[in-house]
Amino acid sequence: MPKPLTVPDLADEVTLARYPFLPQASGWITGMAVKHGIDLDELLEGSLMERSRIRARSRLVDTVDSKDGVEVASIGDIHTEEGRLLEAFSFYYARLVVGASEDERLISRWAQAEAERGQRILAVDLANLDIIANTYLSKIERRTDGVWKMGLADFIELSPKITGPRWRLANCDVEDGWVILHEERVYSSTEKLARLLRERLKNEIQIEALEKMASMDESLAIRLAEPVGMIRGLMADRSAEAVALVGAGEADWPPCMRKAIAELAQGVNVNHFGRVFLAAMARTIGFPPEATVDLFRGAPDFSEATTTYQVGHLYEREYTPSGCGKLKVNHNCAVQPGQDRLCDQPWMDHPLKYVRANQRRRMKEQQATNVSEEDKTGDA
Repeated sequence: MPKPLTVPDLADEVTLARYPFLPQASGWITGMAVKHGIDLDELLEGSLMERSRIRARSRLVDTVDSKDGVEVASIGDIHTEEGRLLEAFSFYYARLVVGASEDERLISRWAQAEAERGQRILAVDLANLDIIANTYLSKIERRTDGVWKMGLADFIELSPKITGPRWRLANCDVEDGWVILHEERVYSSTEKLARLLRERLKNEIQIEALEKMASMDESLAIRLAEPVGMIRGLMADRSAEAVALVGAGEADWPPCMRKAIAELAQGVNVNHFGRVFLAAMARTIGFPPEATVDLFRGAPDFSEATTTYQVGHLYEREYTPSGCGKLKVNHNCAVQPGQDRLCDQPWMDHPLKYVRANQRRRMKEQQATNVSEEDKTGDA
């Protein structure tokens, strides 16, 4: 992963509070903690940090509920020291909570939501975009005409995680090892850079949260049980809503469908074929379009408008899911021989057959149970 060997100096406290995940922010936050006597007890339970904990909870709720990631605006004025404390320590508290959850799926979603927030700010923060870009990218420059150019290695690492033809290297201008992020009518050069930076931000935020999870001791996890329970309960509620089915129940789903749903929930960039398959599978077994859109919310490049349009198009054209052969060719099959008895059957060549076989099995089991209960009633 190409990264600069050193990061540029950044001393502006407003900027550090606005982007508390920056490596330059760590020392500043430590200094603020010493200055104001903020230790772990204060952060978790003290009166000084009460508003920071409230803001942290809103960050966590946005992780699950908001389609645009964490809300940009703080509940305090970051141009004041109190506001800067609130914003910076709310991020630290939220990171402790997701670490204490020991749920890598939640950590991935939180990192995604925080990175989306960072992207939205960076797209309009021209005063700091150059410094932050040079913090995370090994080669980045802005030309005299305002167009950004990025080192080829950085672009090759970050762009495959983003869906769309503009992010394919074959469609880009490359000059002497630089990829030119040209202006477009609907996508400025600055917006492109912010979008690419989002991928690096998510990775860095996620790594730090996973490190917190690995070092979390039992006593701290117990103290964070209440906010952890809140966010995990919210996630469970939303997941239940997203997978409510008219036709097949979750127990009937084939492994390929489970794999695609799990990867998207974890922020994995499922390939185009896998996305079309999942949407077509969801349509065929009875998902309403809104629930199908919800399945893609964890995707690293999720856009409410784009996904809704694409899902609507697929429903209108009544796409049907591809068979097992194409799933294997496109690396979307989830099992190897011997891992799933039903998939190993010689006649199993389509995921819908998997669903129907499970439904028939459950129906027979239910009928057998009913007969048994009738026999017992008759004996009585």
